[in-house]
Amino acid sequence: QIRYRETEAEPFRPVLTTNFKEGVSFATFTPDNKLVYAITNLGRDKSALVLMDPATCEELEQLYTNDKYDLGGLWYSDAQKKLLGVSYEGHKGKTRHFFDKATEEMLGRMEKHLRGYEIGIGGSNKAEDKYIVYAGGDRTMGAYYFYDVKSDTMTKLADLAPWIDEQQMAEMTPVTYTSRDGLEIEGYLTLPVGKTLHNAKNLPVVVNPHGGPWARDSWGFNPEVQFLANRGCAVLQMNFRGSTGFGRKFTEIAYGKWGQTMQDDITDGVNWLIEKGIADPSKIAIYGGSYGGYATLQGIVKDPDLYACAVDYVGVSNLFSFLQTIPPYWKPMLDMMYEMVGNPEKDAQMLRENSPALNAERIKTPLLVVQGANDPRVNINESNQMVDALRKRGVHVDYMVKDNEGHGFHNEENRFDFYRA
Repeated sequence: QIRYRETEAEPFRPVLTTNFKEGVSFATFTPDNKLVYAITNLGRDKSALVLMDPATCEELEQLYTNDKYDLGGLWYSDAQKKLLGVSYEGHKGKTRHFFDKATEEMLGRMEKHLRGYEIGIGGSNKAEDKYIVYAGGDRTMGAYYFYDVKSDTMTKLADLAPWIDEQQMAEMTPVTYTSRDGLEIEGYLTLPVGKTLHNAKNLPVVVNPHGGPWARDSWGFNPEVQFLANRGCAVLQMNFRGSTGFGRKFTEIAYGKWGQTMQDDITDGVNWLIEKGIADPSKIAIYGGSYGGYATLQGIVKDPDLYACAVDYVGVSNLFSFLQTIPPYWKPMLDMMYEMVGNPEKDAQMLRENSPALNAERIKTPLLVVQGANDPRVNINESNQMVDALRKRGVHVDYMVKDNEGHGFHNEENRFDFYRA
């Protein structure tokens, strides 16, 4: 809810109340302090930059929108008191739309100094003639530079990971494929160094669906992906339906579709790799964390012959118990969870059919389950249920539990144990 008051002497009054599918983010006031620049998806599919009256939340003018991606950040000059640009995350990094020609030219000069890298602005002085600039990419964790506008000089300050030789790192290639129902899915394929889309044949593949699921994978440096590629594996990541940044429709068509069309998007990506001849059909693994862990389990339930092995990392296994054991700070959002995942009473059959622990008899793929004992989001009972259901059938399953971890491993010794396993 957005509340507004004209003066400090007045109480705040409600102006706009949204539901969880809608968003209005006030970025900054206009120079006269009367209107605001806001990023919103009210009444539209993709979030747009608009001019809005904060007293009424009436949209006065749409300033920019992209037909494919939601907008992200806004660039406003405090020194010049004007809007400079807006940005969004596309298939390969950040794209900017400029409202100010001089700023666009300045960024162009920065890019000339750092060709081949994606740049970002870390900060500036008050006069906005000196900047901290970040330069990164898919094969480096990046570096920070100092840029002087007047002299047009770029001075390197520090590498974030100087021990990494980017020439030894693998490229992350943006790819697109079509799901079985015609939806375009954007993803990322990382091949071992020396391999390309043209010469890669019959490689072992790790399919790595992201967590969330209301999140997204992005182009850029990913240490885990690099680790796997260095071991000779191709790594496929995809922004299946439900991923964020692609508009409301792309997110909302995934509501109530855990393990169904969301899972099909993952499977269709695997089959695309097989059809391309890039994947060795006998050496495909699936590995993911949180929702990605759920997708891993559901993958070996729905398509037991597709995967040679699987790694479930802090993943959901039973949609009923998951909804019953959500952390206290999620309780106010329970109705939202029911709509996005499913209602245990109204959607009981659907939830049962798409709970891997309740369909464990279909699993025959070698499986490693990894869990933090203190996980507040995905309770350890989710992993216990999965392991117990398999072991009761006499199926061997490796199970790693770390007592001093929560939702994901953060202690280095535990992470080393995990990657060794």
